[in-house]
Amino acid sequence: MKNILLLILSVALLAAGSCQDPGLTDNPLLAEFNTPFNAPPFDKIDDEHFLPAVKEAIRVHKLEIEEIVNNPEPPTFENTIVVYDNAGELLSRVNAVFGGLRGAETNPRLQEIARETTPMLSAHSNEISMNPDLFERIQHVYEQRNNIGLNPEQLKVVEMYYRDFERNGAALAEESQDELRRLRERMSMISLELSDNRLAETNDFQMILENEEDLAGLPQSVISAAAEAAEREGHEGKWMITLHKPSWIPFLQYSERRDLREKIYTAWFMQGNNNNENDNKDLFAELMQLRLEMAKLLGFNNYAEYFTDIQMAQNPQNVYDFLYQVWEPALNRANRERDQMQAIIDREGGDFKLESWDWWFYAEKLRQELYELDDEEVNPYFTIENVKKGNFLLANKLFGLTFEPRPEVPVYHEEVEAYEVFDRDGSHLGILYIDPHPRPGKRGGAWCGTYRTGSWDNGERISPIVTIVMNFSRPTGGKPAMLSWDETTTYFHEFGHALHNFFAKGQYRRTSRSVPRDFVELPSQILENWAGEPELLKLYALHYETGEPIPEELISRLRKAEHFNQGFMNVEYLASAFLDMDWHTAEYGETIDVNSFEQESMKRIGMPDEIIPRWRTTYFGHIFGTGYAAGYYVYRWAGVLDADAFMAFKESGDLFNQDLAERFRKYILAGNNLWEGMEAYVKFRGHEPSIEPFLIQKGLME
Repeated sequence: MKNILLLILSVALLAAGSCQDPGLTDNPLLAEFNTPFNAPPFDKIDDEHFLPAVKEAIRVHKLEIEEIVNNPEPPTFENTIVVYDNAGELLSRVNAVFGGLRGAETNPRLQEIARETTPMLSAHSNEISMNPDLFERIQHVYEQRNNIGLNPEQLKVVEMYYRDFERNGAALAEESQDELRRLRERMSMISLELSDNRLAETNDFQMILENEEDLAGLPQSVISAAAEAAEREGHEGKWMITLHKPSWIPFLQYSERRDLREKIYTAWFMQGNNNNENDNKDLFAELMQLRLEMAKLLGFNNYAEYFTDIQMAQNPQNVYDFLYQVWEPALNRANRERDQMQAIIDREGGDFKLESWDWWFYAEKLRQELYELDDEEVNPYFTIENVKKGNFLLANKLFGLTFEPRPEVPVYHEEVEAYEVFDRDGSHLGILYIDPHPRPGKRGGAWCGTYRTGSWDNGERISPIVTIVMNFSRPTGGKPAMLSWDETTTYFHEFGHALHNFFAKGQYRRTSRSVPRDFVELPSQILENWAGEPELLKLYALHYETGEPIPEELISRLRKAEHFNQGFMNVEYLASAFLDMDWHTAEYGETIDVNSFEQESMKRIGMPDEIIPRWRTTYFGHIFGTGYAAGYYVYRWAGVLDADAFMAFKESGDLFNQDLAERFRKYILAGNNLWEGMEAYVKFRGHEPSIEPFLIQKGLME
């Protein structure tokens, strides 16, 4: 199939060249990537290459689909399923580069191109998923699947593609399909606008501090970072706090200026809710109505039913039951934490009630009081280089991987590093990009993605190109970047996703690393467990000045504090998970008051006034797109899996148990082409998980 694609592409480029179309001639996105490891040639790609490349890739994909549909031979696994699985490779490649840059290094021109290409791509996707002739051929193979000698992976890929087409409206009447097309095309544009608005809100806010009195309580590292941020924006001699987490979180932790804490935290939780040009309320309300219409068109009562139908949770009620099981102990613990902090306020003569913008400040006071822990003492052991080394060491101890820097591989920003990854036997496994720090063109949060997914071509493995993107603290004051504990565990988390991508070994694109959304966080979250284990800490947590490993006494204090503030952390997370589910199970009238809906949702679960949901509706980026919509619960759901899975290593007496690591790789990371969800987990663990290790891990159960 790939040879056919190259032939089609060559003809297309020759034709384009004869017309001297500047968008196609010498477009690096449409040519073979003549770079080390065939990585994207970022140094040659210009913004103006994307629009013509997307258009051309769509055209080529259409030709590939026509080839399947017009095949006069009866449908078979090889001439229908395999050919369809291989189709669209050029479009996937272009979209991977475009999507990667839009997330990590966007600009107004890329955003403009996205607004033009999004409806094109949505229409193209609808055209394929509702193609009656294509669906008829896939359905024919599906109906014969048990009688044509398919192996387990082949059987799975047939069933998954048939399910995809059904869930995308292929079996609907023509009139209903037209309505579904309209809904999807509008939803894709809304998702784009919501994300663009959130990025604008993040970048537009700056809290400029002009007087040294405004710095009261701040550690020197926070002051230096604020001064350097201000200088970059032309505010020499001043200090700047932004809505990037490495900026606002330490300010809330340490600033003695309660009025300024309120100002920055209010700016954070009011993103997209300021009745300005970036306001997200009306857009989000429309999105919820459209998702509900789509779900009903496809035979579901609501969008949450549509989403959970193919997840481990199976239905929304199971999600709610699980969330409430964790909510009650989390809420009880958070209330105790609140009372402890209010006691500090009262003891210090503060004549006020604890508010949400006070929580971080008094939690830090309480932490130092109970455990004598100070970030200025801890963070020097967790430089960004040390934490990266810790991830590499863990991958080596568990799976035998090694990592070598490859400066010759093109990158899209000077801060990005590229590494070649080698397997235990020394063979090439893939390429890893690491992009660590916030920039105006990078959306918030942290994520793992791919510029090329692992696949197979005529028995030859095509290695993946994986990227992990973070927004971690920058170097300041002549010192290296030092990560907070939250940033440290986030690094391990995203690295776990990367390993999942490297190890996936399916023969088909559809079944390689294809897992339920409420399973996919298991490979990432389990690595967080190792981050704080003394056996690994002593190897990677080295003081940046002396090179001495973190002392036993400090490790002991860190271990004693591992459950600190877990009531708050779980309540703010669970509140967002409830909010997500409430949005996607509700019935709507013609109008929706977004703020009132959110308030009622929080009132129903008994949300404390002193805690804000981790993500409020208007900046809840996880659910703007379809990836985690009605699925934000998955982090805690997978938390039950990862806590129980890590318990297997603990119980073995060897945190780097090679037999367990090999089983984890085989069944959880690599075997998604054969097993998924609970079946894969049981093959690794020998039984279904228990919730008790999770509750103990989170400090919610003795």
